[in-house]
Amino acid sequence: MSAFDPGPGDEADVDREIRIEKIKGELEDLVGGPMISGAFGRVSPELEEIFLERVCEFEKAPWDTHFNRLGRRGIEMIPPAELDDTNLQAKLQELVRALAAIRCFVEDTDHLSDRELYTWLWSDALREEAPDLSQLGGAWHMSPIGSGNEEDMAIFLKYYASETERRRWKRQFPNDSLPPRCGLPHHRSLPRAE
Repeated sequence: MSAFDPGPGDEADVDREIRIEKIKGELEDLVGGPMISGAFGRVSPELEEIFLERVCEFEKAPWDTHFNRLGRRGIEMIPPAELDDTNLQAKLQELVRALAAIRCFVEDTDHLSDRELYTWLWSDALREEAPDLSQLGGAWHMSPIGSGNEEDMAIFLKYYASETERRRWKRQFPNDSLPPRCGLPHHRSLPRAE
């Protein structure tokens, strides 16, 4: 083999680079312009190809609300005010199981009562559009403290943050008051992504 004749491994590398460039072009078409790129360090072409394929699948996924998806699956969506506490608790359990079946997982809820959680799901979380990841092997995660605003951060620091996270927060924001650490008032066993 001469220096100008590609070996079998070289042809596979060239084919992979062609596929990667094709996926990048498809992504640019999907997002309507150049992709924002960055570097995570050296990544093998195999890993880059897998990552870009997954990003492309995500971008192609149909978007809708989980409220609509659950309705199409036969889950009756009942307004919180129409449920007594016993029926609300049963409906909440049905809802989180149905969400897990479509690869949507609810997290950071143990500071809320069942009624508060169901009301948040009914009025906010299930009404936001999200991609359908159920066929992609991915998962969508929802949290009532996921906005990152000051109130949500205070709840995180009060109930969920480890002592290490609390110390790190205090070092980064020495002028901010740190809420006292409190135990969680509720303990739910919610489905989790594998």
